[in-house]
Order: sequence, then C-alpha cells, then structure tokens
Amino acid sequence: MISIEKIRKFLDFNPKTRKAVGIVLIIVGGLSIITPFTPVGFLLIVGLELLGIRYLLWDKIKSRLRK
Repeated sequence: MISIEKIRKFLDFNPKTRKAVGIVLIIVGGLSIITPFTPVGFLLIVGLELLGIRYLLWDKIKSRLRK
C-alpha cells in the first residue's frame, strides 16, 4: 500500500512531477469552483500549496500583520 510519506518523498525528489501535479490540481480546483465537484475549490488550494505559493507570500503576510 502506498503511504503519504512515500508520495511526499517521491514529490520531494522529483520537482518536475511536483510542479505538474500542482498545476493539474490548480486546474481541477478552478473547474470545481465553477462546477459542483468539490466544495469551494479545495483542490485549488492544495495545488497552490504544492507549488510553494505559501513560501513566496509568507514574508508579505508577516510584514502586513506586524503593521
């Protein structure tokens, strides 16, 4: 059986695959906002997380919260 740890390790060692999976999840998440596949585009958020958007925006969020 495939565990989450094995998937995480695979994606960590294969950045091209990680990027491809992230983009596919963003597309499916965007479509799910328009159609009732999943509530509120959950896959869109997961795809953005795989691409590392949190790391890009984290400094901006922290600086705004400190003000």
